[in-house]
Amino acid sequence: MEVGEDVYTRRFGSGGVSHLDVLEYPAGTGVGATIVADLASADHLPEAAFDCIIITQTLQFIYDLDAAVSTLYRILKPGGVALVTVPGISQVNRCDRWADRWCWHFTTNSMARLFGARFPPDGVCVAAHGNVLTAAAFLYGVGRPELTAAALDHHDRDYEMVITVRAEKGMDP
Repeated sequence: MEVGEDVYTRRFGSGGVSHLDVLEYPAGTGVGATIVADLASADHLPEAAFDCIIITQTLQFIYDLDAAVSTLYRILKPGGVALVTVPGISQVNRCDRWADRWCWHFTTNSMARLFGARFPPDGVCVAAHGNVLTAAAFLYGVGRPELTAAALDHHDRDYEMVITVRAEKGMDP
């Protein structure tokens, strides 16, 4: 299952995906959605239904993070993996249609604690990407094509632009 659209599943699935669901909330906001659900209150989603959940740049819009992460855990099959990205250093674009829903910015510490509280500690891997140049460039509206690969590849733990999480549900129920 991918949240919002299926771009990463199609790009990186390499033909190994036998079934794909796209979750959207609220209704009418996703591309090719097959499921409408608020992850913070999605009791109607089936338990242990997904091998992988891809949720990019979405958790900042969900106020009840604990409930959302509990839902992710519940709907993953044993051994399933949640692949998550969230913003660290960022601006809130007031012209964006999602601006009034923005609730959070994150750090590697906050994501490790959030996912570590629900998922097995050895199943949670959190990393940050970014540096002072990419942070400043992003805040000034400088695009990726205007930066070198070396600038983009350098990571400085004091400038967490994007935080990634890989959370694996244990095999034991």
